[in-house]
Amino acid sequence: MKVVKKTLTILLSVILWAVILVAALFTFTTMATKDSTRVASIGGFTPLTVQTDSMAPTFYSGDMIIIKKVDPASLKVGDIITFHTIIENQYVLNTHRIAVIDEENGYRRYTTKGDNNSVSDQHIIADGDIVGKYAGKVSKLGKVMDFLSSSVGFLVVIVLPLLIFFIYQIYHLITVSMKLKRATALETAEEQAKILSASASDEETERMKAEAEKAKAEAQAALEEAKRLKAEAEAQLARAKEDGKEE
Repeated sequence: MKVVKKTLTILLSVILWAVILVAALFTFTTMATKDSTRVASIGGFTPLTVQTDSMAPTFYSGDMIIIKKVDPASLKVGDIITFHTIIENQYVLNTHRIAVIDEENGYRRYTTKGDNNSVSDQHIIADGDIVGKYAGKVSKLGKVMDFLSSSVGFLVVIVLPLLIFFIYQIYHLITVSMKLKRATALETAEEQAKILSASASDEETERMKAEAEKAKAEAQAALEEAKRLKAEAEAQLARAKEDGKEE
């Protein structure tokens, strides 16, 4: 029973830490990508949520795509890239395929187009606008990332597990403390019992010793009395003999 309980405790701790760690990583990354000036990454990779079907059937709205940092000089026509651009007067991230690369005075310019769009993107981008190159996708996981980056998702997936974890740790600490106190009290009681037992044993030994000394004294007194009586008897016998001779 103790082994099962210990195993369940370890398993619960591992699951809670895994959930918290994964959720924290995804939440940090997804929230950081909402910054209009920079994009966070983990080991050079950034997960992003697809918001439209402009790149269908390569990936769809609700998918999670992985973007890898890349040297813009290595890009070529046909590569899918994520870049900063302006859409409906907002500075946002967009992920489309490179349709044309122009180079003038050592500077490259990129024309991009969504696979599902009939026309190219309006804004021409430069090397400084490029965030990274498309490296892969996980279908529908983008919805999970959106949930994690929301206030409700943060509360449910991070705050709540942390709260449960800390409550469990406090409960575990209290139970361990109570067990320790009980063990200490039991040990103290056993020590006191041993002391009392030893004390009682010493008292019994002293009592028996005293009784033995008393019995010895009484025997000695009886012996002395017997000697006295013998001496008196012998004296009386001697006098009786003398009286018989005189007659």
